[in-house]
Amino acid sequence: RTTVLGQMSEIKELQAADRRRQIVILELLRIDHTRSTEIAELRTALQGQGLAGDHTQSELLEEAGGST
Repeated sequence: RTTVLGQMSEIKELQAADRRRQIVILELLRIDHTRSTEIAELRTALQGQGLAGDHTQSELLEEAGGST
């Protein structure tokens, strides 16, 4: 009987830890979605200005007057 009670207690602890991990994962997914949305919006804005596309980073630096 002690074994069964111990196992039940361990199961409850594991379930609680699982719920905490699920909460963390959900928060990370929300953050990832927000960043992904922001990146898509920034990319669209840059494309509208002609700054995003086929240019390499060094080409963009040259256009901006920087050095490579």
